[in-house]
Amino acid sequence: MSRVHIIGAGLSGLAAAVRLVENDVPVTVYEGAGQAGGRCRTFYDKHLERDIDNGNHLIMSGNKSALSYLKRIGAPDPVKDPLTGPPFAIYPFVDVRSGRRWTVRINEGPIPFWVFDKHWRVPDTGVMDYVKAAGIAFAGADKTVADVVDQQSPLYERFWEPLTLAVLNTTPEKGQAKLLWRVIRETFLLGGQAAIPLTARTGLGHAFVDPAGKFIEQHGGVVRLGARVRSIWMEGGEATSLNFADETVTLDEGDRVIFAIPPTRLKDLLPDIDPPDDDASILNIHFRMSKPVPTKALGEGPFIGMIGSDGQWAFVRDDVISLTTSASNAIGTDDRPNDDVVAKIWRETQIALDLGDEEYERVRVIREKRATPDQSPEGVRKRLKPETRWRNVFLAGDHIDTGVPATIEGSIRSGDKAAESVLALKA
Repeated sequence: MSRVHIIGAGLSGLAAAVRLVENDVPVTVYEGAGQAGGRCRTFYDKHLERDIDNGNHLIMSGNKSALSYLKRIGAPDPVKDPLTGPPFAIYPFVDVRSGRRWTVRINEGPIPFWVFDKHWRVPDTGVMDYVKAAGIAFAGADKTVADVVDQQSPLYERFWEPLTLAVLNTTPEKGQAKLLWRVIRETFLLGGQAAIPLTARTGLGHAFVDPAGKFIEQHGGVVRLGARVRSIWMEGGEATSLNFADETVTLDEGDRVIFAIPPTRLKDLLPDIDPPDDDASILNIHFRMSKPVPTKALGEGPFIGMIGSDGQWAFVRDDVISLTTSASNAIGTDDRPNDDVVAKIWRETQIALDLGDEEYERVRVIREKRATPDQSPEGVRKRLKPETRWRNVFLAGDHIDTGVPATIEGSIRSGDKAAESVLALKA
């Protein structure tokens, strides 16, 4: 096979490139930014004087595509390094309004014994709350999470709402129930061994991006940073050239192109394609402290879920506390000034991490305005296939129909699918 040109060095583009070079396919990856990683990157912040991630991401031990990807790019046991997490499937929570704390513990094995133990399940819930919630497994494609779960049950505020916000980056009133069920089916439903929450030990870029770039180049691939495609020329039902600011790359016979870029950018280059909108935002606030942060409130993991607050998840890495607010566009924090949002979320963080009156030294606010595509029933219907009407053009990204949400797992799975479509032509 001739060369495959991959537009975009986010996780989907990198995953496609890794899969292709493993199969001895020549690859060139073009990235318009100065570093790879897209919406999943680590960078040195001059104000904080620390390496931080542009956003916080949880990986689950049942995310087979993500863990397989990490192994292929050099991690012998990704669950231990470069990822980290508790020894069991435990999820600590705090209600910042009352200060009440609890930990949900998912037992090993497929039989959910944990729902029968009041010390392991969500407080103030009974077995019947979970039996009723099983209806999500039969939700139709037009149903939202709020359509199929009991909104009056404590399980709604303490499980369904935080899970929907974290996984779908939207509210239960908007997020497709069927898409959320797919995550539950591949993780919680299989038992604790598939539901352990994991985070990148030192940074998303260090875990998922930098080793991938090295792997691609070690296998003969090329990664070009600062190379933004301005247009693509089509002729005779296929792509014939890629146009950059300072050059035009003419495609040889047999060359393929994979577009692994967000929906808005994709529509700019390929106006005939109609992907879902990508205007769902995420707010991330990084607080640098004067000393390493006490982790007693976190238990054995690196994070805690927050209920009844603007901040939803607090992650701790040494002396940096990172707060994530998903669906920030839907809950109103996008419309408020940074100072107001920081002040309120810091008060919530002090409660969540039991910091008392301790103050932060520096803060960085990062607003990802186009963090994920629309994951409502209408948005999911617009998800794209890897193949296009052009013979040599393929698509990857978290707006591709992989059956799972726009997460790290979904991005990597889309890259794998695009690569498989290309390799099928070779066969």
